[in-house]
Amino acid sequence: MVDFNIDNYLRISPTDVILVLISTALIILFAKHFFWDKLTAFIKKRQALIQENIDSSERLKQQALEEKAVYDRKMQDAGKEAHAMIEEAKAQAGEEKAEILAAARTQADRIRQAAAEDIVREQRRAEKDMATAISSVALSAAEALVKKEADDSMRANFVADFIQQAQEDDRWQKS
Repeated sequence: MVDFNIDNYLRISPTDVILVLISTALIILFAKHFFWDKLTAFIKKRQALIQENIDSSERLKQQALEEKAVYDRKMQDAGKEAHAMIEEAKAQAGEEKAEILAAARTQADRIRQAAAEDIVREQRRAEKDMATAISSVALSAAEALVKKEADDSMRANFVADFIQQAQEDDRWQKS
């Protein structure tokens, strides 16, 4: 078997340290000469992209806040507008109610006036009918008096009957 000693692997020799430092410096110089500009350009480009994303998100956030404020104002205006519309509808309903009531009062007055006119017409017609009835009764009484040639006591009875009949016709008309 191979003789394996762990101390050989864990030792730090100054020669190994110097060789590692020289090789690292050569790698850094080689990378700086060929890749450093590309690496810094890539890092700057990446930083610019990240900064642009941050700025863009800030702008979007600000724009969203502005739109929210506009939306809130619109909602307030819509609420005020709805309230104004309701108030206007109430006022219009009140006006329509007043117009309807005025029209109803006017129509009721017309109906009352027409009824009063009908009553006056009926009253005049009844008066004419009564006058006609009284005239016919008077004519009938006069004819009866003329035909009978009765004495004075009979004529007095006829006149009394005539007056009584006229009073009954007058009472009938007043009822």
